[in-house]
Parts: sequence; structure tokens; C-alpha cells
Amino acid sequence: MTGVDGEQNHPPPSRAGTGRPGVFVTLEGGEGAGKSTQLAALARLLTEAGREVVTCREPGGTALGERLRAALFAATPDEPAPAPEAELLVFTAARAQLVAEVIRPALARGAVVICDRFADSTIAYQQYGRGLDAGVVEAANRAATGGLTPDLTILLDLAPEEAFTRGERGLDYLERLGIDFHRRVRLGFIKLAAAEPERWLALDATHPAQQVTYAAWERLRALIEA
Repeated sequence: MTGVDGEQNHPPPSRAGTGRPGVFVTLEGGEGAGKSTQLAALARLLTEAGREVVTCREPGGTALGERLRAALFAATPDEPAPAPEAELLVFTAARAQLVAEVIRPALARGAVVICDRFADSTIAYQQYGRGLDAGVVEAANRAATGGLTPDLTILLDLAPEEAFTRGERGLDYLERLGIDFHRRVRLGFIKLAAAEPERWLALDATHPAQQVTYAAWERLRALIEA
């Protein structure tokens, strides 16, 4: 796989292990878009198709990553939000551990890895949302991923105004940043998807969950059967 700078940093992980290609799938989108629901549904379909499936989330997915997640999201409303730069480094530190400990080994043995968020979330949230310099975000992502890029990224697109009407939610510090922040995040995701249509599949998250699953599965099934 190639890095964001176009250089091949690692041999493709799909060439090792079982001989079947490992496939890396990420789910992206704003708050309340249904990523957890779709991750579970796609994992079930892949298992039924006879594939080993590894699921993970960001930040988290490892012992270190979960501790870093807790450090970020345990903040109470009366505490100041983390500085954008600190936030960037915590997220990418958790990602580096997840890539090394979980994702690359799974791909090397031919598994399908589905991750709830990955490097594109850092671009959408910390670059577009928080206003960090694009070069700084790119460098942090490159260091964390070693150039690993998803084979398929599914964007569950949902307007923030709709997202915050979906059930009762305990707001974390990112959700408390306000509607304008989340509009910028959504715009970031839309721009990323438009720039790489061969990798991204953008789906309307206001549609029924089963309809979204069907559209995502059609694209994913074609990928794993290719």
C-alpha cells in the first residue's frame, strides 16, 4: 500500500499468511451516523461469507489505545477541551499502536479488517474542524500509519442537525464544540470522498440501516471477490 505522499512504505500486507488478500475497510462519518451498526452488520456478512474478520475502533482497539481514549473523553463539561495539537498527538499515538498491534498482523494473515474511524477522521476533525495545518496533520498521520491506506472507506454522511436528534446522547468534548464545528467536519469528509472516489463510498445515513448495509456490502463483496 502507498502513503499519502505516493511512496510505497511497506510491502502489501495481503501477500503473506493464508495467500488470500487481506482487505482493510474503514467507516467514517460524523457523530450519530450509525458506524457501529454498520460495522456489526458487515462483520456478520463477512463471517457468513467465510472470511476472518477483525473489527476495531479509533481511538482504542488496544490496551494503550483504550487508555488514551479514556484520557481524552473522560473530561467533564467544566474542564477545558484539549488543545488541538495535543488532541492530534493523542489520536495518532493510539493509531500507531493499533496499526502495529492489530491491523497489520491481521492483514498479513489474510483477514478483513473493519475499523470504526482511521486517518481520514483526523483530517476531518483536526484539520477541517479544529483548523490545524494540513501539513502537520499529514505528517502525524504518516508517522502513525506507516503509509497504510484503507482499500475501501465507507462514508456515512449525515447532517449534524440530524445527528444530534438521534436518541439521547451523553455529549463528549468534541460533541460540545458546537454545530459549526461539526459542519466543518462534515465538509471535510465530503471533500475527502470527492477527491478519491475509487476508495470512498459515500452513503446517505438518513436511509434505513438495512438499505445502507446492502449498498456497503455490494461494494465490499466486489472488493473481496476481486
